[in-house]
Amino acid sequence: MFTDFIKELQWRGMIQDIMPGTEEQLAKEMTTGYCGFDPTSDSLHVGNLLPIMLLKHLQLAGHRPIALVGGATGMVGDPSGKSAERNLLDEETLQKNIDGVKAQLQKFLEFKTGDNAAILVNNLDWMKEMSFIDFIREVGKHITVNYMMAKDSVKKRIETGISFTEFSYQLLQGNDFVHLNKNFDCKLQFGGSDQWGNITTGTELIRRKNGGDAFAFTCPLLTKSDGGKFGKTESGTVWLDPEKTSPYAFYQFWLNASDEDAKKLVRFYTLLSKEEVEKIEAEHNEVPHLRILQKAIAEEVTTRVHGEEALKAAITASNILFGKSTSEDLKSLTEKDFLAVFEGVPQAKIEKTAIADGLSIIDALVGKSNFISSNGEAKRELKANAIAVNKEKVNEGFMLSENDLINGKYVLLGKGKKNNYILIAE
Repeated sequence: MFTDFIKELQWRGMIQDIMPGTEEQLAKEMTTGYCGFDPTSDSLHVGNLLPIMLLKHLQLAGHRPIALVGGATGMVGDPSGKSAERNLLDEETLQKNIDGVKAQLQKFLEFKTGDNAAILVNNLDWMKEMSFIDFIREVGKHITVNYMMAKDSVKKRIETGISFTEFSYQLLQGNDFVHLNKNFDCKLQFGGSDQWGNITTGTELIRRKNGGDAFAFTCPLLTKSDGGKFGKTESGTVWLDPEKTSPYAFYQFWLNASDEDAKKLVRFYTLLSKEEVEKIEAEHNEVPHLRILQKAIAEEVTTRVHGEEALKAAITASNILFGKSTSEDLKSLTEKDFLAVFEGVPQAKIEKTAIADGLSIIDALVGKSNFISSNGEAKRELKANAIAVNKEKVNEGFMLSENDLINGKYVLLGKGKKNNYILIAE
């Protein structure tokens, strides 16, 4: 028996448009469904995590998911939701991106066991041998220009200009569905709501070329409650690659969600059941300042993307930010997380030999950093027990040594609860 995939997505608010007969098809038999990812970067981002969750739900419901990496469509660029032509990628960059995206997709789905083991495909594998003549004969003749012009992704670009390359994108995506339908018995395609035009072109092509039924649905595009683009911060895109977005910054992204956004995110991005979600929301509403809902989302999503050890490190880093930490906690941080936690904190560079020979705390506070304006003020702060080195209180006789270096390079000076300064030993 299959769990009710569509009803599961409906209570989560993850269905926008759905083709008639889709729910009946999914209730009837194990159905193969696919979603595509164009390799515009060598990493996916949190926006891509939403279609990944759709594939995950499909597999959990007993159906077979196909994750398609668009090696061919990535060469063209999807005009959906774009106001200008995309830059075309060279083959070397594209291949690097494909490899990165494939590696990430394999972390989220079960590819090895079960009747509904996931499948990973690249549309370049079937498009690279097809000539332009073959394409317009085999695909183009089945879809009229009027049909293509009626799509929102095309209509919105007609006034500003759309190249034939991007105009033909929907035929490429439609042909993917035809190929998967014929070779993998794939009957379902889904994606973001901006993909509806491209997806329905595929169902129309299947009807005309293969003579069978095909089904589709889309998920709403997420925007933040303040109208901003979801998945963007002041620092830029939130990536799934830990080298591009550290696990700490990734964890903080979810933790910093507004209460209004968190109500959607917990449904879209976690696998928590309806009962679990409602229970957490009730607890959150009792004490919203504790951010129970945001923590539940941050913990589950960070674990899924980066693993439990990365989550622990992210929580440690977050505790450091709010003063609940020790010197050992600081030294356990990676350099990237350390710099992320203390982003914007004033810094000064010193020679490593200065610490190797022993550096007095007063010299560190005044002469080397200008963290404190005078020796007299430094002595007063030290006597008041207000000065810390790497979160540990020190006295006037304290000497900095190489043992105090975090990642062999940094020393965190602190005054009171909120004032920090970083010495960089080079």
